[in-house]
Amino acid sequence: MKIGKIPETALKRAVLNQIGHRRTEVLVGPAIGEDCSVIAVDNDDAFILSTDPITGTVYDIGKLAVHITANDIASSGADVIGIMLSILLPEGTQEAELKAMMQDIEGECKKLNLEILGGHTEVTKAVNQPIVTVTGVGRIKQSEIIKTGGAKPGQEIVMTKWAGLEGTAIIATEKEQELLTKYTPSFIEGAKSMIDDISVLPESRIAKEFGVTSMHDVTEGGIFGALWEIGSASNVGLEVDLKKITLKQETVEICEFYDLNPYMLISSGCMLIVTDRANQLVDKLHEAGIKAAVIGHITEGNDRIIKNGEERRYLEPSKSDELYKVI
Repeated sequence: MKIGKIPETALKRAVLNQIGHRRTEVLVGPAIGEDCSVIAVDNDDAFILSTDPITGTVYDIGKLAVHITANDIASSGADVIGIMLSILLPEGTQEAELKAMMQDIEGECKKLNLEILGGHTEVTKAVNQPIVTVTGVGRIKQSEIIKTGGAKPGQEIVMTKWAGLEGTAIIATEKEQELLTKYTPSFIEGAKSMIDDISVLPESRIAKEFGVTSMHDVTEGGIFGALWEIGSASNVGLEVDLKKITLKQETVEICEFYDLNPYMLISSGCMLIVTDRANQLVDKLHEAGIKAAVIGHITEGNDRIIKNGEERRYLEPSKSDELYKVI
């Protein structure tokens, strides 16, 4: 198999189809497109759990580790309580490096009002770069849970911020010297600073209060992958206008430099939201200073279509992220 997320067909065969034992407390279990599990507790309360590794970069690894998992939990409509950490370090890592990583993680947790709940740290020959895996815990009322699989025909799709957000920042940081052969330092700094928009907690809170049926943060596989996952999880089709998907010029330029598809580039910080009142939600998001646009709508059936003028193409299940062609 190739680097990146396991393909959907392999995931179903080798992973999901092997999971059979169930418990009544588990309200949402493993499924295509669902990034969180939900466990019922007393009365109407539930805990939300999500886990993610950071494997594509060592730069900003602390910031990425916290936000990727917090974003997953926020996409379910929950309040994030804290995180558990598993840190695997290659042989020869200095204590000062670990300390700096933990300071970064604690700093991001403080900004989001999260607590580091515990975890495990070790040095191992099994890795050649640091691997941080974060398991997040959130809390929500069972009646307020928002699933990726909640999209319904006739609803519209809102996206926030920009496709390729995270991937652009990672590539600009990892490949700065190479990019400086063509672009100015200020351009590279602008691309790197996109990482500052990686949290989707602000838009998730607005969307939850507004009333939406599906939220999905855009990660590996980019905006195309996330759209497919909404369709697959909800068992619906969709139609999206490519020209309405927002991109920053830094993303366009860097993707052209490396011959990448920006719509298939990892995009944490960008969120897809499905609602009956898309234009009103966009107005609410704009009032909060969050870039947002209506990019398409949910349809009957299973056809997932991208329009580009008169051209129409069918989406396919997510493949290896474009980031891995460069990093």
